[in-house]
Amino acid sequence: MEVNANLVRELRDKTGAGVMDCKKALAESGGDLEQAVVWLREKGIAQVAKRAGRVASEGSIGAYIHAGGKLGVLVEVNCESDFVAKTPEFQTLVKEIAMQIAAQNPRCIRRDQLPPEVIEQERQIYASQSAGKPEQVVAKIVEGKLERFFREVVLEEQAWVRDPNRTIRDLLGEYTGKLGEKIEIRRFSRFQLGENLDSKSV
Repeated sequence: MEVNANLVRELRDKTGAGVMDCKKALAESGGDLEQAVVWLREKGIAQVAKRAGRVASEGSIGAYIHAGGKLGVLVEVNCESDFVAKTPEFQTLVKEIAMQIAAQNPRCIRRDQLPPEVIEQERQIYASQSAGKPEQVVAKIVEGKLERFFREVVLEEQAWVRDPNRTIRDLLGEYTGKLGEKIEIRRFSRFQLGENLDSKSV
């Protein structure tokens, strides 16, 4: 089908994907912009899976300072080549992730990094909140609340602050598709002025 150039431009602005990918996505989705976005996301995710075995040993350490120097983030984001690490697109991604960490204060990057005792404690809290309900109902409530907990504290599963319809994992997938390399967040530290200090200490 003939693809409208304005739609291609709009889709490119929305997703950051290349022109040919946008044209193909729109053709595959019959000109439906939202379906084309979904198609591109799925393509990005597929490319992430295809590159999962590769080693991402290059990359960049990004910093973000907010609130007049009272909040700061350091984050290491890896890719496969020094060439990609130096591109404006990759540097933009690193900055976006640092800002996400500053705004949303995640506990970890992936859910498998959460200590089992933390997850078990959350399970027990949710179960006690649902006490008195049938066991099967309690189990469903607990699992639902646990998934919501993961979306709040796990960086890759958090909604992106700039677009709540996309997660950070979606964002990584889109940049993997755009830059053609495996991209992963390796580690981060978030510092807030005065945190963990006893206010009475001298």
